[in-house]
Amino acid sequence: MTPAKNKSTQPKPAAKKKTGAETKVKSLPATTPRGLVIVITGNGKGKTTSAFGQALRAIGQGYKVLVVQFMKGRKYGEFIAAEKYLPGLTIKRFGLDSFVMRDNPATVDIELAREGFEFAKKAIDGGKYNMVILDEINVAVDFKLVDLKHVVEIIQNKPPALDLILTGRYAADEIIRLADTVSEVQEIKHHYAAGIKDRAGIEY
Repeated sequence: MTPAKNKSTQPKPAAKKKTGAETKVKSLPATTPRGLVIVITGNGKGKTTSAFGQALRAIGQGYKVLVVQFMKGRKYGEFIAAEKYLPGLTIKRFGLDSFVMRDNPATVDIELAREGFEFAKKAIDGGKYNMVILDEINVAVDFKLVDLKHVVEIIQNKPPALDLILTGRYAADEIIRLADTVSEVQEIKHHYAAGIKDRAGIEY
């Protein structure tokens, strides 16, 4: 009869005790991410382009995105692309295809900007969208087409999970203070200075 093999008498390593921090992390419930307020301002080219890049990224993750364009009436390339290829992206324009006089805006410019702001406010409050981009809202405020205090109220009272992006040069100090992220696009060189005119696919 073969004798039984001796079992190892080596003590088993003590189990690691969980620290309070480890226990706490594991017990945290899943939460909805807090929506961000992002401002893209500055005197350089590319603010709207940057915002649409953010919109494209969000759409890729299944977000529904609304862009409200102030002081713009032309069918820019992004508008045409959204109609054709991006059902998750809605663009609403509130402006004319012409320049707005900073010190003497036409009545129609004021009316369109305020109509756009009311539309944006209702859309934000309605909860249909995950991300709302107020394109050129900073300029509309600076030109006195939209009241700054109303934009501040939208930022302060937006749904907690909504991402809100505000573009345009001349961003007010109050808006910058409330934002989570502020990027400034600085002009170093622009082809306009060389007499190169705006063209499809670059400016619009």
